[in-house]
Amino acid sequence: MVSRLRTGLLSAFPFLAMGIVGAVDLTAGPKIGLQPMMALGPAFAGLTGGKRRTALVGALAMALSIALSLYNEQFGERRGNATLISVAGVSIAALLATAMRQKREAELANVRSIAEAAQRVLLRPVPRSAGQLRVAVSYTSAVAEARIGGDLYEVVTSPNGVRVIIGDVQGKGLEAVETAAVVVGAFREAAYDEPDLPAVGARLERALDRHLLGEKFVTAVLAEVPHGTHSTSATLLNFGHPAPLAVRQDGSVYFAEPPQRSLPLGLGLHGSESPRPHEVRFAPGDQLLLYTDGVTEARDPDNLFYPLDHRAHLLKDPDPEAALEAVRQDIQEHVRSPLHDDAAMLLLRYRNPAPPPPAAAEA
Repeated sequence: MVSRLRTGLLSAFPFLAMGIVGAVDLTAGPKIGLQPMMALGPAFAGLTGGKRRTALVGALAMALSIALSLYNEQFGERRGNATLISVAGVSIAALLATAMRQKREAELANVRSIAEAAQRVLLRPVPRSAGQLRVAVSYTSAVAEARIGGDLYEVVTSPNGVRVIIGDVQGKGLEAVETAAVVVGAFREAAYDEPDLPAVGARLERALDRHLLGEKFVTAVLAEVPHGTHSTSATLLNFGHPAPLAVRQDGSVYFAEPPQRSLPLGLGLHGSESPRPHEVRFAPGDQLLLYTDGVTEARDPDNLFYPLDHRAHLLKDPDPEAALEAVRQDIQEHVRSPLHDDAAMLLLRYRNPAPPPPAAAEA
């Protein structure tokens, strides 16, 4: 609403400026010397309009300037000529600036379309249901023009269960996006082929060891929920990533911390011990919220971190996507400004078992 009002004011300003200059000149006379300010019209016309609109405003400014020069008997004199030259020069400059602006806007639109295509390949939409799970995802890039960043996620239904990853690449820019693509690509293959999560993690380590240079790394947490309606636990494998938030059906909330802290992906092949998988209770009606540190490290104007565990009640919405949207909006209200880091959230909701069909009535 505010943006639309601002655009409307900018669109109307050239005409308001020329109208005010003309009215003052007619009422106060030529001695006040406002006629050269007629150039304000074409100068501001190129901020919002196209080349045709800018040319029309420039022509209108010239016509009004000529009319005022004739009315003030200055046409052909030095002051009148200087005014006409000024208005003509500003109109031409505004027309050139408008053409350059439209060219840059077209280039930016192409870049955004390429970024959106890259996002669909790198962070393709996750399935809304997988096995016994309902799934929802939310991704907010800190750089709105880029649309994508260094956060990553994926959901794969394998023969052993539903396997999930969420991660955060160290660094920013295209290099971080490239690294995220390596991790996601390796996970998509390993999650389906490998027998367990440690084997999947080892595949990711080898893929990153071939790709990363220096001390770069990726924090990530992997999760696996076995197939079948009798499963009451999920397996987690944490590579230095923030612990998922577990929300039980009875309303209790806790962070599913690993038994010991481990190094991120990309550093595990340098002699350190690999993380150990651990199980957390995950039964029908329970939820697991996996997220990146852009969520929990979002700060308000008083420099206080976002209290994710105290906002778990926002996940009560029956629609998982609506529940995540409520959390995302709450984060925005918490920081009251654009996020300084990418923020990704992946919600896994264990379906409640369907009620048994009513017994057939006896004949």
